[in-house]
Amino acid sequence: MRRYPESTNMTVIEATAKSLDMKPDVLLKESLKFYIEQKNSAIEADMFLIAKKYGVKDVFELDKQIKEGLISEAESYDDYFHLDHLEAERRKFKRVAENF
Repeated sequence: MRRYPESTNMTVIEATAKSLDMKPDVLLKESLKFYIEQKNSAIEADMFLIAKKYGVKDVFELDKQIKEGLISEAESYDDYFHLDHLEAERRKFKRVAENF
């Protein structure tokens, strides 16, 4: 990462914004928005793969099928907790995205 002399008092955001002919606050907002969108897409892709593997829509349906004995608890244990975690992450990123 390029370091800027202390005397210039220029942050990386400011320097990058200047190079792109943008205002620093616009660059920061657009960068955060892009990051959140990309992260959410990756989360949803991972969720889709797990849900598709078991033929369910979400962790609640997976839980129901495990309780009904349609899906082996032992075989789905890791995926169940991973899917639950991904759903929590998706909710978190959705809340943040609503501020944009």
